[in-house]
Amino acid sequence: MSFKEKDEKVGGPSDVETQGSYEQDDAFFLHEGMDRAYALKCDLINHCMQNEIGFGRYQIQLFFLTGFGWMADNIWLQGVAVVLGQVQQELQPVRVEFATLALYVGLILGATVWGVMADVIGRRLSFNITLFLAGVFGIAAGGAPNFVAFAALVACLGFGIGGNLPVDGALYLEHIPQSHQWTLTLLSAWWAIGQLIASVVAWGFIGNFSCDPSVATGQCLKADNMGWRYTFYTLGSLTFIMFIMRFAIFDLQESSKYLVAKGRDDEALDVLKHIAKRNGKTISLTLEQFQAVEGSRQYTHKSVLQVIKGSISSLSLSHVKPLFAGRKLAINSSITILLWGLIGLAYPLFNAFLPLYLKERVSSDAGVGETYRNYTIISVLGIPGSLIACAVVDWTRGSNSKWSVGGRKLTMAVSTLLTGIFLFLFTTSTTEAAVLGFSCASGLTQNAMYGVLYAYTPEVFPAPHRGTGDAIASSFNRITGILSPVIKIATTSATGAAVSGASANGSIFVSASLFVVAAVLMVFLPIETAGKAAM
Repeated sequence: MSFKEKDEKVGGPSDVETQGSYEQDDAFFLHEGMDRAYALKCDLINHCMQNEIGFGRYQIQLFFLTGFGWMADNIWLQGVAVVLGQVQQELQPVRVEFATLALYVGLILGATVWGVMADVIGRRLSFNITLFLAGVFGIAAGGAPNFVAFAALVACLGFGIGGNLPVDGALYLEHIPQSHQWTLTLLSAWWAIGQLIASVVAWGFIGNFSCDPSVATGQCLKADNMGWRYTFYTLGSLTFIMFIMRFAIFDLQESSKYLVAKGRDDEALDVLKHIAKRNGKTISLTLEQFQAVEGSRQYTHKSVLQVIKGSISSLSLSHVKPLFAGRKLAINSSITILLWGLIGLAYPLFNAFLPLYLKERVSSDAGVGETYRNYTIISVLGIPGSLIACAVVDWTRGSNSKWSVGGRKLTMAVSTLLTGIFLFLFTTSTTEAAVLGFSCASGLTQNAMYGVLYAYTPEVFPAPHRGTGDAIASSFNRITGILSPVIKIATTSATGAAVSGASANGSIFVSASLFVVAAVLMVFLPIETAGKAAM
């Protein structure tokens, strides 16, 4: 919705050069989690981005570099999952699930720190440093001499990748025109590609350089079990290469909406001019138009160091309260964060231990390679889920009811419900074909669900507080996710190597039930973002 439409709603004029109009009905904008001047500046930026800059060379390059963040996140979620069996066989932990627990501790800290810092000192630093940390500690984890060191290094890499999605989604959204916000959903294809890469690498290395499953735990020597280490070396190196491409090759610009939120209008205009130039365009937006919106309020230009010091010294709940300003936004933010929590537990309860489930359910004559082959097939079939979601997210059912479903909400609800159903069916599987089939089906619908959720969440939060909103949602996702290894430990045998059908089904039943509950809640989200420009 543009500021002209908002002015019509509140009865004020829409002339951006009439200072008096900016002082009316500030309460409307405060209930949207932003002040009036910021909302009007955002409308100028959105108009410039949509009608003058467009979606061109800069956005296409940013799409790929942002996709690296999605890809790295799932590379490591799945990367840790696929090595658990071999790590247990060689390093002899009491429970190998503690590695997943360590990963989620890092993810929680990373999502909180980097997401909040994106609103404090800007998106660009967090965007670049997260992949650096994940790459370095991923490589280091491959050389871990014992399980304690392995878990500690996995926690550190989790701290890096934990900040990827809350920061990357916000930065990308703030650099694209409204007509192409659907590409935020398309980014989830990178998430599926990340799982595929982890699967293929593990299939190649673990399938050929691992101890035979018949070798007893404690008798598997490092020299005979290098597959999981090669997997981590490869995934870590790939992550570090992605960091280099982000940092050294691409000239990343700070978010113009973040800059105007901080009163740095001249820098925001420079960013827009830079992006327009990269796209072979020019813009008509001027600093005077920003200043006309701002009126008499003046900002003193500060150096980057001054901005960082000032922001950190004033760090408070100032970025949290606006997320719950007004009844509608408060309800929507609360449900959104709750959804992230429910899915944060449901997803890893099944997926973080999927290689173990597959290993238990295949024929005893099958080797390690067959388990990872099946895992790769599941990963491949997850990619179409992102494409399907991308095709339908902008469809909206015509209705005047604020509780109507459509667009993002309908796609999320249906894909999440189907995921729960397929997981229930997975527990009834008695043949390898059924196990693989229901795993593939759930993989497809999960990627569709996550694709829309990752697009919807940054869209629904106002830009001055978007990083914090994403951080809270992502942190809650990781906090509940940390319970998944606890539940897994409680519902499996003490050795963790052999998972009985009944005990394995316990955690899968919990996962399926949570997906169904989340699907119901999605219908009650009061805000639909399909077809609207993000503020």
